[in-house]
Amino acid sequence: MQRIRLRYTKRGRLRFTSHRDFQRAFERALRRAEVPMAYSAGFTPHPKVSYANAAPTGTGSEAEYLEIALTAARDPEKLRALLDESLPTGLDIVDAVEARTSGLADRLTASVWELRLDGVEAADAERAVQAFNSAESVEVQRMTKNGVRTFDARPAVVRLEARTETQSETADRPTDRPCAILRLVVRHVTPAVRPDDVLSGLRAVADLAPPVPAAVTRLAQGLFDEETGAVTDPLAPDREAAGAPSADPTAAAKAPA
Repeated sequence: MQRIRLRYTKRGRLRFTSHRDFQRAFERALRRAEVPMAYSAGFTPHPKVSYANAAPTGTGSEAEYLEIALTAARDPEKLRALLDESLPTGLDIVDAVEARTSGLADRLTASVWELRLDGVEAADAERAVQAFNSAESVEVQRMTKNGVRTFDARPAVVRLEARTETQSETADRPTDRPCAILRLVVRHVTPAVRPDDVLSGLRAVADLAPPVPAAVTRLAQGLFDEETGAVTDPLAPDREAAGAPSADPTAAAKAPA
């Protein structure tokens, strides 16, 4: 049985697809591409697909990961291209490697996020970031199925910084007006600290409240390197085991229809 690991994106309007929506679309793509999938046993067999740490609905992503099991060997790059053609633009399969190591999920220990705050002045964002970084604890609340839960979001945040940009072609909502941009590196802990929790923390410590919802994109996720502070490519160990060169981290989107 061959195992293939894939990196895919959620771009543009497709950031609003839920994880279940993506599962349905991906399983249809597997059938269209005639992928020789391995299936589970039992009364209701289903394709052997393992999803790892999916981004929340409403957020974009350049770094989502999954693993599939095949009953016959396929070239990873050819399989990637077939699946990419079978998915809608915005759900793009941008990388594929044969699984030659164990523990993909264990290598997803941190994420890099970009938060675009339209209507927020750069100086206000910088002051809020400084207040957050200076705080020993930042308590936030989240509604769960068991009621409101309060937890400290500060320990999970490795790095939070502010910058400005007048326009970006890759933004979900490009604008000619200046907006504040936050770059966030957060560890995957329990309970999970999400970008909206950090925004709640900024509101709590500095009264920063963007007038419109933030456009949030996951730029990378992988193993956090304690020495360099970088979030490394989780598929690199598989490429190294196969003797393959590293992939280009800046995969291009498919042309719009």
